[in-house]
Amino acid sequence: MDIKNLEEKIGVEFKKKELLKEALTHRSYLNENPNFKTSHNERLEYLGDAVLELITTEFLYEAYPSYQEGQLTTLRAALVNYQMLGKIGKEINLDKYLLLSRGESKDTGKAREVILANTVEALIGSIYLDQGYEVAKKFIKEFVFSHLEEILSQKLYRDPKSTLQEIAQNKLKLTPTYKVLSEAGPDHNKKFVIGVYLGENISAEGKGTSKQEAEINAAESALKNFKEGEPR
Repeated sequence: MDIKNLEEKIGVEFKKKELLKEALTHRSYLNENPNFKTSHNERLEYLGDAVLELITTEFLYEAYPSYQEGQLTTLRAALVNYQMLGKIGKEINLDKYLLLSRGESKDTGKAREVILANTVEALIGSIYLDQGYEVAKKFIKEFVFSHLEEILSQKLYRDPKSTLQEIAQNKLKLTPTYKVLSEAGPDHNKKFVIGVYLGENISAEGKGTSKQEAEINAAESALKNFKEGEPR
């Protein structure tokens, strides 16, 4: 795998190239190539998700001193959701470097968008381990925070989950919560069903290939109940 162009694109030259290769390796690739020496990227994704959330939270806290917790949470969600991270993945051409199974390689829909988003998180995790906090922060500032003006001008922070939370708190004095109702399928192609609850009552269900996608779909369904005058 020639990763030099990717390193130039993101402005990071890795000390440990294997970390970057791991960030680009999807579990499905190992299913077809069991002798491949590099591990899949899910552990790095887990780490990168936490690093991204911390750095984004710190940035927004300092940049918007007059914003309350709810406003900051909404902006953070818009910056780090799978649609935005998938878009960033395309901008840095991660598709060219991803190691996927033949089946996953053919998918160009939502599933690919989720894979790209997860890979961006894994990439952040690998940068953090290889280069440290400040370099990870520099990457996030350049490629993630650069979308903040777009989010504010187009009101992209008005995603279904934040809209539902605002309406539920105003009308019912309740904050929506999300629970996994079921999950099925192999690790590289999971299908989740998630319920959104208002208090102890389930309001709606949503399905998706990631928990985040299923939560968004559940929130959209719950919003329809509000519009029809039947919040549950």
